[in-house]
Amino acid sequence: LPFPPQELNFEQGVQHRVTHMSMIIFVLQLIDQEINPYVDQWEAEGTFPAHKVFKILGNAGFLGVNKPVEYGGLGLDFSYSVAVAEELGSIRCGGIPMAIGVQSDMATPALARFGSDELKKEFLRPSIMGDKVACLGVSEVGAGSDVSSIKTKAVRKGDEYVISGGKMWTTNGTQADWMCLLANTSDGPPHKNKSLICLPMNLPGVHVARKINKIGMWSSDTAEVFFDDVRVPCKNVIGQEGLGFTYQMLQFQEERLWAVANIVTTMDSIIQETINYTRQRKVFQQPVLYHQAVHFRLAELQTEVELLRSLLYRATAMYIKGNDVTKLASMAKLKGGRLARELSDSCLQYWGGMGFTSDVPVSRFYRDSRLMSIGAGADEVMLGIICKYMDTLPRK
Repeated sequence: LPFPPQELNFEQGVQHRVTHMSMIIFVLQLIDQEINPYVDQWEAEGTFPAHKVFKILGNAGFLGVNKPVEYGGLGLDFSYSVAVAEELGSIRCGGIPMAIGVQSDMATPALARFGSDELKKEFLRPSIMGDKVACLGVSEVGAGSDVSSIKTKAVRKGDEYVISGGKMWTTNGTQADWMCLLANTSDGPPHKNKSLICLPMNLPGVHVARKINKIGMWSSDTAEVFFDDVRVPCKNVIGQEGLGFTYQMLQFQEERLWAVANIVTTMDSIIQETINYTRQRKVFQQPVLYHQAVHFRLAELQTEVELLRSLLYRATAMYIKGNDVTKLASMAKLKGGRLARELSDSCLQYWGGMGFTSDVPVSRFYRDSRLMSIGAGADEVMLGIICKYMDTLPRK
């Protein structure tokens, strides 16, 4: 966050700002040197070298910003993760930041918070250090935003679970070393019969069926994964058996805030690049930018981005104080997805024919940002959550 918490004294506040700015500068240097020069190549290849990139980020401490120091993290609060997510928005595509976010703030929060010491040493520490690539196994062919409807089962046999089923839309799935898997571990009520399990991806019976071709996020590999009687020790359960649904809902809060933080920076960049292009591109003997419809629209969009950023900062500030921010995080996620669609469409229009090519950042953002309204809970699910907190849903 740009300002230190009010309860800090002057010296602590100064240190907060110094740490924040140092982190931003270091992240931007890594992006400029190790990622952006290769983005076009990785987009064309449909994948990026996750182990190499994650190791670079892990060595710099950016995969465990708010994770415990004893497991390789920096031990900072979640606002610093938000700061890193914002700067990762400077990467010239959406796929690589998304893959990094899965590693740092989507597949590992529950493990860091509820996992045993043994599991943290085996899966969390190497993920933070960049030695292992993580993926999150929640969505299935017949269960996306409706998480309670997943069918994958983990049946206890002795001191092992035997897992059968499959997962869909698995980011990092073709390169992952382990999966944070949500599976049904009993036949009880759908919100109380699920568990999160640390699943090594090299076990017999784990099959990466295919790499999914997508309209956007090209450099991020997305897989469909099947489980054919995969045996996993029962000790690989994160926290308490049967609380997996609750743990995953908690993970979603950080995931949604992270996604919003990441996309606001990209939206800033797209607006600025559109300004630069329309200032030099002339139509009817004057720059496109000088037409009132254009510069007024860009002003409206920038205002919307700033409002979204304020909501993000407010939700983050409340979250690090221990408050339930489910409603605010859902609002931010909903607004972020809708604004990304609106902004990318408006800006692309001002690029004219160039916007319809794949050679410019605005067309890449147009493709990539569409996922924001679908992944980690569709817009309609966010609306349902907000209505629940407003107590406006129909009575059953």
